[in-house]
Amino acid sequence: MQCHRDQDALIPRPRGNLPKVCAATLAAITIAAIVFLSPERLFGWVAMVILIVTLGPLLHGLCLLAEEMLYHSNTRYRGQRLLSHVLPVCGLGGKTLLAAGLAGLLLYLAGHPLPHEGQCWKLLFLASVLYTLFKSLGVLGPSEVEVSDICEGRKMNVAHGLAWSFYLGYLQLVLPCLEDSIASFRATHQASSPFWGRGSRKLLILIPLNSNISHKLEDEDDNIRFYDNLPNNNIDRAGVRGRVYKHSVYRIQDERGKAHECVVEYATPLLTLYKMSQQSSAGFGEPERRQQVLLFYRTLQDILEHSLECRNHYKLILLNDEHEDDPHFLSKAILRHLQQQEKEEFCLPPPPQQEMVHPLANTSRAPPSAPPLMNGEWHHPEPMSREPTLMYSLEEPLPLKEPVEDTDYYHGQT
Repeated sequence: MQCHRDQDALIPRPRGNLPKVCAATLAAITIAAIVFLSPERLFGWVAMVILIVTLGPLLHGLCLLAEEMLYHSNTRYRGQRLLSHVLPVCGLGGKTLLAAGLAGLLLYLAGHPLPHEGQCWKLLFLASVLYTLFKSLGVLGPSEVEVSDICEGRKMNVAHGLAWSFYLGYLQLVLPCLEDSIASFRATHQASSPFWGRGSRKLLILIPLNSNISHKLEDEDDNIRFYDNLPNNNIDRAGVRGRVYKHSVYRIQDERGKAHECVVEYATPLLTLYKMSQQSSAGFGEPERRQQVLLFYRTLQDILEHSLECRNHYKLILLNDEHEDDPHFLSKAILRHLQQQEKEEFCLPPPPQQEMVHPLANTSRAPPSAPPLMNGEWHHPEPMSREPTLMYSLEEPLPLKEPVEDTDYYHGQT
């Protein structure tokens, strides 16, 4: 289980609700302090602060709405309704409007918290206008953590699109046929490959963190040798008749020189991430690429775990690039996963041999459930001293007998 712990230490978990809990705690402490110091002005202060916080985004939303309606209403929204679509995307949603309205009503009922009424309205409008200015200049823009949280929550990352494309365009098509392809391969290569490990019946998908993929595995590790290709899968796809999908079989040599056959390949979408990081126009550096690789792994793992047709036909292997100095790191990682899969499977024992029991000497005196007779005495077997085994019956099943009516009927009686 070491490899699972190593992967859990690398893969980022989805962000939780800790910021919300911290914000609620700070708000509760601040409100409690205000109640202790000046409880008579609590509702007025709360109402004015809510108005300041909500009026600023509303004014900034109006600025965004002006841009969208003047230049993008036809190209981006295709004549969609103003209230149902354009206003919410500009930040003028119902929640913000409702909060501002309730805060204004509360301020009117509670009275102005400042000594002079004019000071209260001046503070409200000045804070809202300055918020709009700083927001437009990017001073109050969302942080990178907020942008990342939004993109992950709404599945807007590059990794999410690549993971879904890899699944829908490739894995969903080939994984259900993998077992039949391996069976056909074993039938035609029985002489040269007499043993095929249990763990190698899955497609091993390599996901390196640096996304630098070699087109030939033997170029990265001399303990890996290309053996042969599985039978091709011809699928009609996107107007192409008989599009060919294939997998390659490799022989992985361990430290003792024993070869292990398996179907292994890299996740091809990682080539896209690597090429994007090499293009300056993509705005995609090495730190962003590494983060997207981890999100790709997490998204693909979640997709495949919920896919019934792909279940038990794959194995994702996350390769850490911190061990590039080891020339046999790739083969060791593959062998470690193969050995782990073999240990997780259960091996049924062979069918037990039937023991011939000699007939009893006096069957008429022996009850049907009597123990066997040994040396003229009834022998009671000792409790079970070995592991239980499955008992198989070699007799053919007999047909069920039809019910026979044996009830006596008396006719003529009233």
